[in-house]
Amino acid sequence: MKFELLILGTGSATPILERHPSAQILSVENEHFLIDCGEATQYRLLEQKIKHTRIKHIFISHLHGDHYLGLVGLLSSLNMNQRTEDMTIYGPAGLDEILTTQFRYSDTQIRFKLTFIKTDTTKVAVILDHPFVTVETIPLQHRIPCCGFLFREKQPLRKILKEKLPEDFPITFIKMLKNGQDVLDELSQKVYLSADYTTDSLPARSFAYCSDTAYLESNLPQLQGVDLLYHEATFTKELTKRATETNHSTAEQAAHIAQKSGAKKLVIGHFSSRYKTLEAFESEAKAIFENTELAKEGITYSI
Repeated sequence: MKFELLILGTGSATPILERHPSAQILSVENEHFLIDCGEATQYRLLEQKIKHTRIKHIFISHLHGDHYLGLVGLLSSLNMNQRTEDMTIYGPAGLDEILTTQFRYSDTQIRFKLTFIKTDTTKVAVILDHPFVTVETIPLQHRIPCCGFLFREKQPLRKILKEKLPEDFPITFIKMLKNGQDVLDELSQKVYLSADYTTDSLPARSFAYCSDTAYLESNLPQLQGVDLLYHEATFTKELTKRATETNHSTAEQAAHIAQKSGAKKLVIGHFSSRYKTLEAFESEAKAIFENTELAKEGITYSI
């Protein structure tokens, strides 16, 4: 099953032509989950040929503009494009009021069902139990309420060994075997053991999105062993004091989180506009955690 991350924006609050504000797409099987929605996100979705009908869940980490100001435009465009699919938005208190006020004063009548789920940014909680994944909040430390999101793939079904089964074996029985259940054929009284006709599925995968945050070790237990960790790295280490003052992280600090959590791979982003080149971020992080990559817009990371 497909489980991959597409980076749409890597910049931070101040605009810069080479980097767009925060936005990412996590694709699981045939569905897309939009994570943050900075300005121009809808243009980035068009550029990457992402079908809006496959986006049914949007996650907003916090209410700084570079993480949500593209949301009203995106929803308005979906509405004008005659969207009919339901949409659920997960975000901090106040986001629902912002959307309601904007739509009221622009006399926008949303024609599809729009549901808002308020996140509690102070604790770990499962906010979505989806057929493919569960999604948990990750409490973060920023100037305003902020949380990240942990996506855990549900354990894939066992893989069927079709060549070992009789022809026209009932689909219902195949589903039972894939679920680990043994099957009794009442006509022949033969028992088909799941262990004999299937193989183990691949391990379930995980992706953690740590948006704007100061260096924070309290969430290490939740992040243990994550397959892909995205962690903000607004500054390099010579501006550690500035990072602390603004509740942001350096590349070095993001790498320490990856190292201490046992993450398999780290992607860093949310780069300050004061940096025109990014080589220092990569070298700084790799000195601590070798399997680090810079977030690059338009690049897909398979998990």
